[in-house]
Amino acid sequence: MNDAALNTRAAREPVVGEQIRIRGIVQGVGFRPTVWKLATEMSLNGQVLNDGQGVLVTAWAEPAVIEHFITRLQAEAPPLARIDNIERTLIRHTENKPEGFKIARSDHNAIQTGITPDAAICPACKDDTFNPFTRRYRYPFTNCTHCGPRLSITRGIPYDRDNTSMAFFYLCPECQAEFDDPADRRFHAQPNACYVCGPKAWLERTDDLVLCTESLTQLDDVDAACSLLQKGEILAIKGIGGFHLACDATQTDTVNRLREGKQRYHKPFALMARDLDIIQQYCVVSELEVAQLQSPQAPIVILQTQGDALPEAVAPGQNTLGFMLPYTPLHHLLLKRMQRPIVLTSGNRSDEPQCIDNAEAKKRLKRIAPFMLTHNRDIANRVDDSVVRVMAGKPQLLRRARGYAPATLPLPSGFADSPAILAMGGELKNTFCLISQGNAILSQHMGDLENAATYADYQKNLSLYETLYQHKAERIIVDEHPEYLSSKLGRSKAESLNLPLNTVQHHHAHIAACLADNDIPLTTEPVLGVALDGLGYGADGTLWGGEFLLADYQQAQRLGTFKPVAMLGGTQAMHEPWRNTYAHLMAEMSWDVFKMNFDTLELTRFFERQPLATYNAMLTTGNNAPLASSVGRLFDAVAAAIGICRESASYEGQAAIELEAIVDQNTLLHEEEALAYPFAIPTLIQGIPYIEPLAMWQALLGDLILNTPAPVMAARFHKGLAKIIVTMIKKLTTHQEQRTVQTVALSGGVFQNKTLLEQIVIRLEQEQFQVITHHRVPTNDGGLALGQALIGAAHALQHNERN
Repeated sequence: MNDAALNTRAAREPVVGEQIRIRGIVQGVGFRPTVWKLATEMSLNGQVLNDGQGVLVTAWAEPAVIEHFITRLQAEAPPLARIDNIERTLIRHTENKPEGFKIARSDHNAIQTGITPDAAICPACKDDTFNPFTRRYRYPFTNCTHCGPRLSITRGIPYDRDNTSMAFFYLCPECQAEFDDPADRRFHAQPNACYVCGPKAWLERTDDLVLCTESLTQLDDVDAACSLLQKGEILAIKGIGGFHLACDATQTDTVNRLREGKQRYHKPFALMARDLDIIQQYCVVSELEVAQLQSPQAPIVILQTQGDALPEAVAPGQNTLGFMLPYTPLHHLLLKRMQRPIVLTSGNRSDEPQCIDNAEAKKRLKRIAPFMLTHNRDIANRVDDSVVRVMAGKPQLLRRARGYAPATLPLPSGFADSPAILAMGGELKNTFCLISQGNAILSQHMGDLENAATYADYQKNLSLYETLYQHKAERIIVDEHPEYLSSKLGRSKAESLNLPLNTVQHHHAHIAACLADNDIPLTTEPVLGVALDGLGYGADGTLWGGEFLLADYQQAQRLGTFKPVAMLGGTQAMHEPWRNTYAHLMAEMSWDVFKMNFDTLELTRFFERQPLATYNAMLTTGNNAPLASSVGRLFDAVAAAIGICRESASYEGQAAIELEAIVDQNTLLHEEEALAYPFAIPTLIQGIPYIEPLAMWQALLGDLILNTPAPVMAARFHKGLAKIIVTMIKKLTTHQEQRTVQTVALSGGVFQNKTLLEQIVIRLEQEQFQVITHHRVPTNDGGLALGQALIGAAHALQHNERN
């Protein structure tokens, strides 16, 4: 309806009043000014304010005008906003109808709807930064309500300047005028600043010697830092959520020096490039991947390599690169003259948390980076870069942090009455989750809690989130593993606060997270969940890692599994992949049989150099060799047999990642199905079917004898594994030739493998299954806390129903 028709219709209608409640991500994103702007344009009377539930609009106008206002509000919401729900209530008494429309003072008596994620610089602020006729020309901290820091600078509630690390910086008159003007896009932008009143950036030496920048630039310290990168130097650079280490990614010696300094010898480095044209020199970039790179979240996006090659040291053993675009004005200014990509990796040594404090960074990083580009806006909360990979035609988060956390996730249907819940997450790739007022609040990626500094950061953030969301847990949820630090802390909190405690099986949590990620309602029939990962504590007290579960939010029944195989040396098997190869082979045949049939193999020579008597005794007694149905360890075993990461893996999943990287696509997509490595499905003593790899090993060892190229073998393994998983799914969902379960949920860290995931999804969809995968939360252990929280909520609701 055009404006003329609307006005004609409205003229025939009486004025009505409505209260319009908007829930979602609607605070701290410029939502009230948008409401004010639209209402003023459309001559509505009333007001808009923030309160404890979101945004509340009181509006008087003709019904058709209000309808059109709501339609426009949904279509023209600010870029960082997300409208989850709009509730409308008629105001029956209109005699007190106000004149005009205003932005009213927010109600701070109740908790705000939360803190929005940090957001990449918006196009308007980028223009301000590069326009020499604006007062923010080349200012490294330009921002507005549509972009800039949020979580990373927040210290408390309500979210206003005094409760952020901007409290130290007092607004100048010009910035204050912008802050106070509803028509300005910087209205109530808490980090608003300029050269006069805001943070400053500078370049310094980490050894405290004097630095003269005149030979590097005629502009400013940020531009001087670019000159140092071009000269082959390594820099520590302070970003939004932490320090990074940066260098020119095309200079092999410099990249190797960075690896040596970080003590990170194989794990791929993240990259940043000035623009898309530079990225496309090195990678294939689809439209969907472009959209991710250019989004306000600006994550690292995993891309397929092509064209020009970067040094092998950037991403050893990989056929992908993780690229991001500049997401702050400082990054844009730094890279303006940089026509090559830079490494931009976390500012820490391997396995340590990222530095966030200037003094800490100088102390910890000075042996790696001689120079530091820093500033005086404190980082209140450490926030890593997020990581996305497009798989099966959809973007999937592999790490949920900057740009995404702590955005709320609306709970699926049926969970609205859930009590307040705190779910503690896992041990690796930890996140925690709060349930409050119909939403799940999943924290940013914390990391591995076995690192003392990371565990301390985890505890700090738990306290921060409880404060920010005024969350008082009524129930605490932990993983069943008795030794997880998160579980121990959860038990301690439950005991000290006298709260109910639920333990949740690891793989059930994976499947529940996938259900929640896809908004599957509480009352939906159970799905067949396929949870594949390194390992988790099983319901029977053993280690699981390749499970087929009939599951919903309340319960999970184990219907099938992978063959349990010993982990030689326990966790040491995760660091030395060959141990898994040997354990797998010895689970299928004796050493004498193996040697008799495969004596000519180099693999056999390798085994003979090991203390096999010791390992055979461990296999016989089970001492320090627990059985695990782990698909992660199966990947390790196959990779090591082929010759990938045989002796050691320096980071989690390295062998599997490098095995996927060498897959021959022609073999994968066009070779006869019969040549894929075969598996069988016999039955365990416990009565459930399991995937038996004996035939796969026989075929693989035969290919080793024939000197079959490793990429062909990798393809045959991936294809064969996908085939048998689909066969198992069909077996478990068929009764008397009738399909009993239609939906399959895929979760667990193994499904970060794009090749395996896509092979399984294609085959399942050909069989007319509905397949759900992750997209908003990680399929790895970074999503566990969400699944734990939903299972805890389901149990609490079920208990209430019984009473």
